[in-house]
Amino acid sequence: MLKLAVVALALLLATATFLPIWPTTTWWVRALDIPRVQIAAAIALALPLCFFLSSPWRAVAFSALTVSLIYQCWKILPYTPLVTPEMALARPDEARDIRFLAANVLQENDRHEAVRELLRRERPDVLFLMETDATWVEAMEPVLADYETVVRVPKDNYYGLLFATTLQAHRAEAVWLTRDDTPALFAELETPGGERFRFVGLHPRPPVPGEDTDARDAQILYASRFARRSELPVVVLGDFNVAAWSQAALLFKRVGRYLDPRVGRGLYSSFDATHPILRAPIDQLHMTPDVAIVSFRRGEEIGSDHFPLISDLRFDAELAQRLNRQPEAIPEAELARIEERVDLYREELGHAEDRF
Repeated sequence: MLKLAVVALALLLATATFLPIWPTTTWWVRALDIPRVQIAAAIALALPLCFFLSSPWRAVAFSALTVSLIYQCWKILPYTPLVTPEMALARPDEARDIRFLAANVLQENDRHEAVRELLRRERPDVLFLMETDATWVEAMEPVLADYETVVRVPKDNYYGLLFATTLQAHRAEAVWLTRDDTPALFAELETPGGERFRFVGLHPRPPVPGEDTDARDAQILYASRFARRSELPVVVLGDFNVAAWSQAALLFKRVGRYLDPRVGRGLYSSFDATHPILRAPIDQLHMTPDVAIVSFRRGEEIGSDHFPLISDLRFDAELAQRLNRQPEAIPEAELARIEERVDLYREELGHAEDRF
């Protein structure tokens, strides 16, 4: 019985490790992309059990678990201090640094004052809140008075959003990048020093029973091309509902040639704030290489199942060139296939042209 249990466990963990390589949008396969740290820990705990087996089962189980653990560690490794960061930190300059704060507040969370206090203390220049229904929007009004531009999209389907900025906004609006009712935020902003940049706030649907990731992956891929269609710096922030090491997130980075401050720095796992063992880095911050990062941190617990993400950025292309690693270019043939895929998706959405 023990032999069968250990062999079955080894095969189960190996399957959970390698199944996400399959390029499918089936929800339960894509969901396995998220808990890689947890699966790696389970593999490490299961390995000693192999020594209770006799040959040849010992070799089979031990080999399957060892290969799986190596693969999981390889996927996680870039998001640890064991590799060189993609983005070295710039020295703070309060006069030029722009603070961004994003938080999935959890629609049913009633700790409104905790969020208001966080905003009063951090004083973000760019604020992006997710899962904001009418109650949340009303609760935030006392702090929104300090912002020059506010976009309110209250919804009771867990996909409301609230955007606010103290910067000059040349454009700020909710956009729909999918056929379902999950808005995104698109803005073109200008810093006090006159540097213009584009901001994209995303919150696509997660992989859950009955919800495959076709729309999520298409929304993320569509948004990735904003950087290629703009001469301005681009910052993308939000709850991607996808881990930093997943296929969708890595393709997003490659297509837009974005950088991720987590690389070489740490996981900064933002979800689940209520269950430390289950945490994964699904809230994302990406930017084009012409943006310098000053700080990147996870905020305090606010009663939500997500921690806020807080970052200070500087829009100084010369400084960014010295501090940032330049992304690798995508081969033209691969890029053409991706562009064709995005064009088809844009047509399905009824967007006659790239308006964003």
